[in-house]
Amino acid sequence: MKPLLQVSNLNAWYGESHVLHGVDMTVGEGETITILGRNGVGKTTTLRTIMGIIRERKGEIRFDGKDMLSVPLHRTAHVGLGFVPEERGIFSTLTVEENLMLPPVVADGGMSIREIYDLFPNLEERRSSPGTKLSGGEQQMLAIARILRTGVRLLVLDEPTEGLAPVIVQRIGEVLKKLKERGMTVLLVEQNFRFASRIADRFYLMDHGRMVADFPVAELPARMDKLHKVLGV
Repeated sequence: MKPLLQVSNLNAWYGESHVLHGVDMTVGEGETITILGRNGVGKTTTLRTIMGIIRERKGEIRFDGKDMLSVPLHRTAHVGLGFVPEERGIFSTLTVEENLMLPPVVADGGMSIREIYDLFPNLEERRSSPGTKLSGGEQQMLAIARILRTGVRLLVLDEPTEGLAPVIVQRIGEVLKKLKERGMTVLLVEQNFRFASRIADRFYLMDHGRMVADFPVAELPARMDKLHKVLGV
């Protein structure tokens, strides 16, 4: 499988605090990759460093062969990476459709509004509703949907199921499976490995700012003891 994202010996700092210690990771084109780990081990920091939000970084990040360390933050989306942060960032005073239309299209291949509404029927029903009227699950769907319109090639998700009802978690899982069928590449951080096991091709297990394991979903049953120890579940 052709590598789309390659991360090698990635280090990052918050001021004087060294938070990533030589992270290595590869995401193949069309893969769904999940980073597992407890709170505070560096999962979100890894995503934010890849996206260029954290600028105190050293190592190598290549997206489709392009050196991302030299790309300014405001150009990251134009290269083909789309980030859905845990806080979602929905504009409360805009309607659902206005939120959808807000990010610019950066490349061909993005989903049309019709395709997005077919994927997220709830959003079509609420298309005229302001962001303040949306449930947490609807906000998460909207945060994902507006990135899909832009034409990005790698969808980066930070804790997409955090705090959501089981029925919404199931719906997001179905959406991610459909995106995979369309050839979308997905990198997500997730603590709910039972949810992740239904959508991921491979897992990276993170602890203390390092990747401590890398394995395909088929090995998940054999890794459960290790996961229980590292994740504390």
